[in-house]
Amino acid sequence: MSKPHPKPIPAGEVRGLALDVIKQDRFPYLATIDGDQPRLRPVSPVRTDGFTVYVANLRGYHKTEEIAANPNVELCYLSDTHDQVRITGVATIVDDRSTLESIWNDNPLLRQYLGSIDNPDLIIYRVDPNQVRFMREWAIEYHEVELLTNASPAADA
Repeated sequence: MSKPHPKPIPAGEVRGLALDVIKQDRFPYLATIDGDQPRLRPVSPVRTDGFTVYVANLRGYHKTEEIAANPNVELCYLSDTHDQVRITGVATIVDDRSTLESIWNDNPLLRQYLGSIDNPDLIIYRVDPNQVRFMREWAIEYHEVELLTNASPAADA
C-alpha cells in the first residue's frame, strides 16, 4: 500500500480548513482521563463558536466524574475525506444563565429530553482550546492552527 499524497495546503488556509472539518462532523469524539485510563466517546456538541465547543452532559454520566477530576480533554473531528481536527483544551461547567438559556433555546433535543433548563441533571461544558491541530487525509503531519486572542467567537466563523 502506498503512502497517501495529500494536496498541499496553501499558506493561510489551515484555519479555514480546520473550521470546515468542524462544521462537517456532527459527532466528534471526546477524550477524557479516568484515573490512568483514557476514555473516548462520541458527543454531539450543542454549540460551537470557532474552536470553543459546548457539550451537554448528564450529571450521572461517568465523564462528569472524569472531568471533575481532570478537566483536560481533547475533541477529535473527522471529515468524510479523512481530514482531522484535534482540539486540546480544558472543560469547564457553564454557569452563565444567559449562555445556558441561549443554548437551551437553540436545542430542541435538550428541551425534549430534559424538560426544563433547571433540570439538575443537566451540565453544559465549555471546552476552551489551548491547542488546535489540523491534518489532511492521513498525512501523518499536523499543522498548528493559530488561536486568535482577544477576538470575538464570530471571528472564527
